[in-house]
Amino acid sequence: MSITLFIIILTVLVSYTTFRNRVAFERMKFNAYEIRQHKTWYRFFSYGLLHADWMHLLINMFVLYSFGSLVENILVQEFAGMGRFFYGLLYVTALFCSVVPSYFKHRKNYYYNAVGASGAVSSVLFASIILHPQGSVYFMFIPVPIPAFIFGVFYLAYSVWMARRSADNVAHDVHFWGAIYGIAFIAALNPGFIVNFVNYVF
Repeated sequence: MSITLFIIILTVLVSYTTFRNRVAFERMKFNAYEIRQHKTWYRFFSYGLLHADWMHLLINMFVLYSFGSLVENILVQEFAGMGRFFYGLLYVTALFCSVVPSYFKHRKNYYYNAVGASGAVSSVLFASIILHPQGSVYFMFIPVPIPAFIFGVFYLAYSVWMARRSADNVAHDVHFWGAIYGIAFIAALNPGFIVNFVNYVF
């Protein structure tokens, strides 16, 4: 079984379970204040298995399936048996690293919570852009494909803008830091990936 499929199955099962079990949901969600006060460090990871509702879950898992399979396959081609390990490591560490800035920003705010795999999914999405810059992103109602690297630029700009506005309940800062981490992780694996990306774009 691929790592991508395993993550999707696990996330769907846990999310579905916590839709019905609010006690478990409350104990697993990311809450920086609770982590600071009660040392519940597991929340840095468990929050990524939870989702607010079915739409939130389906969107994240659809994006993960679409781009995660590509990243996993490329890493397997490049690193053979270690490829899946690196892919799993990317996802798990992205859950932590994408939400660390939120921890320091909200560690004294009891009312700030976050759930969802968006940070890790954002890391996978941007890893795919670096590994496969010639790829395209398709949107409903837009008749032409958008080059993946152009989409990436607008996505980062949008995340920064929305995070500063704080006009909704979406953790846009987690999206942003997840994207940055995904790029950094791939660069650390092999700087040649970045060179190939730059050569393609420029």
